[in-house]
Amino acid sequence: MATAKKKAPAKRAAAPKKAAARKAPAKKAAAKKAVKKVAKGNFFTNALHDARDQLDEFMDSAKHKAKAMAAKEKLMEKRAELAAKAEMDKARHLAKQAEKWMRARVKADTRKINALEKKLSKQLKDAERKLKAQAAAAEKKATKQGKAIKKKLEAGANKALGKTPAKARKKAAAPRKKAAARKRPAASN
Repeated sequence: MATAKKKAPAKRAAAPKKAAARKAPAKKAAAKKAVKKVAKGNFFTNALHDARDQLDEFMDSAKHKAKAMAAKEKLMEKRAELAAKAEMDKARHLAKQAEKWMRARVKADTRKINALEKKLSKQLKDAERKLKAQAAAAEKKATKQGKAIKKKLEAGANKALGKTPAKARKKAAAPRKKAAARKRPAASN
């Protein structure tokens, strides 16, 4: 048995090589089948993974686009709000400018009107003075003419009646009174 024992290990050692040689083609065939299965499984899993990746990419792209659109809308809304605010500020500024201009215009117009009123009142006073002076001169002239006419009428009446004029009588009467006044003090001496 000793010899048998010795042979046995030799057989065993050769057996694994043979078994390995026998198993190797079997392993290769199994590996090929497995590769085919894996390849088939990989193809579908790869396709599934690719589809998932594309879906994820599409979802990310859609989310990104949605965020971009939301940001764009916010930006447009902000721009519209700022434009409206700018228009309101512009309108407020224009209203203030118009009010300021109106105040300045009213002030200038008031000055012009006051100056015009002064000028007109001065012209009116001057015209009144001229009219009063003309009226006084006309009255004086009329009185003078009236006296002259009266004198002429009296002179004409006196001639017609044969009387001396009143002035002539007064002149003649005045020296007599003076002479009479002189005589009295002389008589008292």
